[in-house]
Amino acid sequence: MTRSVRRLRRTLQVTGAGAAALLALSACSSSDDSTSAKSDSPASASASGKLSGDVTVFAAASLKESFEKLGKAFEKAHPGTKVTFSFGGSDALAASITGGAPADVFASASPKTMKIVTDAGDAAGTPATFVRNQLEIATLPGNPDKVASLKDLTKSGLKVVLCDKAVPCGAAVQKALDAGKLKLTPVSYEEDVKAALNKVVLKEADAAVVYKTDVRAAGDKVEGVEFPESADAINDYPITVLKDAPNAEAAKAFIALVQSAEGQKVLNAAGFLKP
Repeated sequence: MTRSVRRLRRTLQVTGAGAAALLALSACSSSDDSTSAKSDSPASASASGKLSGDVTVFAAASLKESFEKLGKAFEKAHPGTKVTFSFGGSDALAASITGGAPADVFASASPKTMKIVTDAGDAAGTPATFVRNQLEIATLPGNPDKVASLKDLTKSGLKVVLCDKAVPCGAAVQKALDAGKLKLTPVSYEEDVKAALNKVVLKEADAAVVYKTDVRAAGDKVEGVEFPESADAINDYPITVLKDAPNAEAAKAFIALVQSAEGQKVLNAAGFLKP
């Protein structure tokens, strides 16, 4: 082999190595560009934990004041989100969900009404109990009728309102009456606990059996009377993300706030019991 041929072969080898190095460098550069592009993509924003959009929460009427506070805290912690609430009787809310109403979260005032949703396959995962609630009698300010017990509500001439038996509050009242072996015929059954309380606030009724949280929320508009039978009718409140939640990630984050120390502090201050 001549000297000139050997030189040519070495030149080609060096050139090939350089080309390979250039290709490797180009690939790295391309990979870096791709990574950079991905970091600006919506998928990355989601992966980084940034939340946005509307969160629709269906919640028992008794949660109104507490959840509205937590909704504001959530929006402040996650700019670009908006929490919209639908409060009412848990049975009516459950019926709306199973009927196809779009929502992200359901917080019920009893496992029984939550079961309506889980049995229909409309819950994502297993609902978790986040608080409990206990009954209390709400009377007119100053308690002019001197109501001191559940039995006192059976007095002739006393106008008493109760929650409808289909809603958790009404079912709990019936448990308490059964525990005390009492029978009570109200002047009306109301669709949810707020409606029952409002009858007393408006002085259309002398008393109502509602939750302690509702008595506390009403302030000096009513007076609360505790009764021992309420211990036999404490309601667990379960919460869940819904299967077809339009904003499932934000729904999970809202539930995490409800279950957090901050959320529990707000709920406990309203009179809810720890789960």
